[in-house]
Amino acid sequence: MKKYSQFVYTLFFVLFMIACTDSNKQESINTNSVLIDDLGNKFELTEPPKRIITLAPNLTEMIYALNQEDRLVGNTLYCNYPKEAEKITKVGDMLTMNYEVILSLKPDLVFITVEGNTKDNYDRLKEFGINVFVSNPRNYNDIKQTFLQFGKIFDVYESADSITKTWDKQLSEIRSQIGNRKKSALFLAAITPIMAAGRTTFINEYIEICGLENIVKESKINYPVFSREEIIKVDPDYIIYASKEELSKKYLTDIYAEWENLSAVKNDNIIFVDPDLFYRPGPRFAEAVKTLYTKINKP
Repeated sequence: MKKYSQFVYTLFFVLFMIACTDSNKQESINTNSVLIDDLGNKFELTEPPKRIITLAPNLTEMIYALNQEDRLVGNTLYCNYPKEAEKITKVGDMLTMNYEVILSLKPDLVFITVEGNTKDNYDRLKEFGINVFVSNPRNYNDIKQTFLQFGKIFDVYESADSITKTWDKQLSEIRSQIGNRKKSALFLAAITPIMAAGRTTFINEYIEICGLENIVKESKINYPVFSREEIIKVDPDYIIYASKEELSKKYLTDIYAEWENLSAVKNDNIIFVDPDLFYRPGPRFAEAVKTLYTKINKP
């Protein structure tokens, strides 16, 4: 059962892998306000949408982070954070949509992602005459940009800007504490096959902000596959794996017995993290970094 659960999370992850007035007022959307989504589509907004649907967990989290959940009428089965998001009408599982339910909710705007959703999802929604805003945050700067776009859409840009500045401060505080650590890390995106988070991913930013060096050095592939021999050769100081199950390092060495000789295993530097926190490029990015930093620097 554990292996099946890990497979589901791995599959989901791989498929899946976004002018102020005075100080007493929020920024207003005017008739000349034009936003461009990550597909290059232009949106001219005269007022914030009243009924929205989010088709990815990270986008749902952004809505809640901006306190705009009263506008949220639909989301996906994977949208489980915050807890209140589970109570929202479910319109699908990101890849498969129930268009009848979506249409019944009469959304003013639907938010989707490039990597988490499909082109067919996008095309079908457009065929139904639904306004679709595409966001595809691939790194921390993209996350901030998407969040600020949401701030403009919902006429709360000032709040969004303040929140992103708080994230920046939190990450700066961590960077100031890392010193000259030169340890290496393997972030496992999958165990069978051995798939690592590459240098072009937002997950790599977790590693680097915490002062570690990703073992993936030259590959331009987002999630390259490694052989068992290659892992032994690079011998990572830390191994990080996202799992919903309560696991121990024995889980890994039962699969790859030779990993008993890895530095990460011998020094008890196997770190398990929550995939819902670490696999979502959203408003909890800084929280994920802080969580990883704390685990790396355990007493």
